[in-house]
Amino acid sequence: MLDLPLTFLQRPAAPATPKPWLLVLMHGVGSNEQDLFALAGQFPERYYVLSLRAPHRMGPGSFAWYDFSLEPGGTRRIDEAQEAQSRALIAQTLEAAAHQTGIPPERVVVGGFSQGGTMALSMLLTRPELLLGCIVWHGRLLTEVLPLQAAADAFHGRKLWVSHGVHDDVVPRSSAQAICHHFDTLPVSVTSREFSSAHEIRPSELAQTLAWLEGLSTTPTAF
Repeated sequence: MLDLPLTFLQRPAAPATPKPWLLVLMHGVGSNEQDLFALAGQFPERYYVLSLRAPHRMGPGSFAWYDFSLEPGGTRRIDEAQEAQSRALIAQTLEAAAHQTGIPPERVVVGGFSQGGTMALSMLLTRPELLLGCIVWHGRLLTEVLPLQAAADAFHGRKLWVSHGVHDDVVPRSSAQAICHHFDTLPVSVTSREFSSAHEIRPSELAQTLAWLEGLSTTPTAF
């Protein structure tokens, strides 16, 4: 059993997998580690799947990575201290999981839905040395973390999946476009897809994400 800073659920890679990969998943606001873990059985067997619980409790079975508020005019304001604390805990969890499983960063993928996708993206931006790939389902780019972005050279070889729903009324599709635009100037391989969906992961979106994951784990990448 792994000993990690954050509460989690796990599905180990298939026995005798010669070079397993690690997939770390993070849920959205108001959910918990059970949410994305429900998808665990669909991920390739070579992946050791971890689904994390955010540290900030909102209510019974309901957690968030950080609080936020909507200001007059629609501006979003996040609790920067909570976001920084969560990001530090995620980094510590990645380091501990990689050490305890023996899986190196070049076989680590971090992903999430909504606020969890936002946190995954922030990990890629600030700690790219901890992972190879990043999955952002219906997430945002936090301008608050941009001053902490790693040097451009640190992103060589990294892979990013960004997908969004054209009918998403929680996180606008412009958020996905902003993510892709930001990475235009960085040496990251970006795959971007839009789906005829709302704020949800439909089977077609998951299927294409799984195909992307399969491609990652069958094409070795050296940092």
